[in-house]
Amino acid sequence: MIDFRTSAPVTGSLDVQWHAGWPSPKHDPAPEIQVHAYSEHTLVLRQNKSVHFEAPFLFLLFGNERALLLDTGATADPAYFPLRATVDALIEQWLTRRPRPGYGLVVAHTHGHSDHIAGDPQFADRPHTEVVGPSLAEVREFFGLTDWPEGRAELDLGGRLLDLVPGPGHQEAAVVFHDRHTGLLLTGDSLYPGRLYVQDAEAFTATVDRLLAFCETHPVTHVLGCHIEMTRTPDKDYPRGTTHQPDEPPLQLTTAHLRGLRDALAERRTHSGDFIVVYRD
Repeated sequence: MIDFRTSAPVTGSLDVQWHAGWPSPKHDPAPEIQVHAYSEHTLVLRQNKSVHFEAPFLFLLFGNERALLLDTGATADPAYFPLRATVDALIEQWLTRRPRPGYGLVVAHTHGHSDHIAGDPQFADRPHTEVVGPSLAEVREFFGLTDWPEGRAELDLGGRLLDLVPGPGHQEAAVVFHDRHTGLLLTGDSLYPGRLYVQDAEAFTATVDRLLAFCETHPVTHVLGCHIEMTRTPDKDYPRGTTHQPDEPPLQLTTAHLRGLRDALAERRTHSGDFIVVYRD
């Protein structure tokens, strides 16, 4: 059994050059999915922008009894986005060194927008797999979030615990995941270096307040969202639909960015250097 609790949060690596598309998408030599090992039990995947301009990040976390795949990308067709094959190969590689019969997989989502759930059907017939539906009712029932949007829940992957914090505001069924083993706070589309679309400002502000309170009592090493849309120039983003972003900043943000986001919301401000708030309410 792997000890996921002692010495947590463990140190991981974000020393990675994310593939940011190609000038001619049809001629992009890179694979459809880039895989980076943050640690031996934590993988970060990115869909190639040449496949879909959203280029969402996905997360694969291994526990003793099952793994968690967080989000399934923006493309359904495995011929263009072979997510199931990629995940199966990664799990097989992990199990080769740590054999476990009947090893499970939970497929869940940071929220229910189409660029985060499109690959779900690829896992519909996978053995030992639970796919959490993207609706608010399905999310609440599966994770036991009975006091939504208040309260928290835990997801146990087998000695590896994640805290779940309700995160509506961008989308009604959004959830933020905190991995105790690495200290990663996985914020979906609620915070990332890009355009933060606020559908409900009151709910979004309450989400940020919950996250700030959570961070006061839990160690957070990095804040990882699901997109990169900014350039390295403060307040300057790439236009929506861009398939080649050669001047991308890193994916990781910090809890200080959460506080900056709260200030921006309080002032109804849009530009904050590393992200742009887009109010749609």
